Amino acid sequence: MPHEAEYHECPPIVRATLDEIRRLQSDRAHRDARRAFFVEGVRNVVHAIESGLALTTILYSDKLLTVPIARKLVRDRRRGGLPTIEVTPETFRSVSTTKHASGVGAVVAQRWTPLHGASPRAGLCWIILESVHSDGNLGTLIRTSEAIGGSGFILVGPHVDPFSPAVVRASMGALFRQSFIRTSAGSLRHWLRRHRCRVVGASPDGPAELHRFPFPRPSILILGEERQGLTAYQRDLCSDLVRIPMVGAADSLNLAVAGSLLLYEVHRARSARERA
Repeated sequence: MPHEAEYHECPPIVRATLDEIRRLQSDRAHRDARRAFFVEGVRNVVHAIESGLALTTILYSDKLLTVPIARKLVRDRRRGGLPTIEVTPETFRSVSTTKHASGVGAVVAQRWTPLHGASPRAGLCWIILESVHSDGNLGTLIRTSEAIGGSGFILVGPHVDPFSPAVVRASMGALFRQSFIRTSAGSLRHWLRRHRCRVVGASPDGPAELHRFPFPRPSILILGEERQGLTAYQRDLCSDLVRIPMVGAADSLNLAVAGSLLLYEVHRARSARERA
């Protein structure tokens, strides 16, 4: 937080914006209620705009913001009527979570896709998640999914938060180009049956090694929580189980690594069919 005197000297709208940003960063319930999140950095703000997400406020420090494209971005949005709030470097650093504050951030509206409007054939594949132990691993997995042309993520229940600050940071802007669906277990089961989807799960007891498995099109991947693996509900959804071969002492891989291996195998299988 900036020096107490400096904070209280700020105009009321600036104090209100700083308070809102801090709540969006620290309070999952508040993020969900406002259906918004805070992004920081030139790359993230540019990607959010290019991806068509709605910005509600831009916070910036003119002294910290030295990238020409970012300065132009702030000017253009201010001329377009978007609230843009200038603060001192110290005040900006008070809400920054990066080692070197870039000088620009934005409050962005969350974007959710309804399950009934989603196609299982969109993009390379969808990933189903029920819970995640590490937000950083989820952000890395989102980055991999975007890299290979994945559609996005179907989140069962309330536990996974794709808009937490750690996920946003780790996704490196890929989050803005992925679709996110939140649904119930029953609705997901109905959707899978209606579209006749084959769901492929990753498990150490899978009968096929992932690099020998002919991933179908469309492919729906399901990944269990890092420590406990697939739940009974998740296993029941699976049409097939594949395993990742491991010959060393390790008996498991984290979500980001395991999911990325599966995603690239789906990509390889799709590319091989297209060449054939």
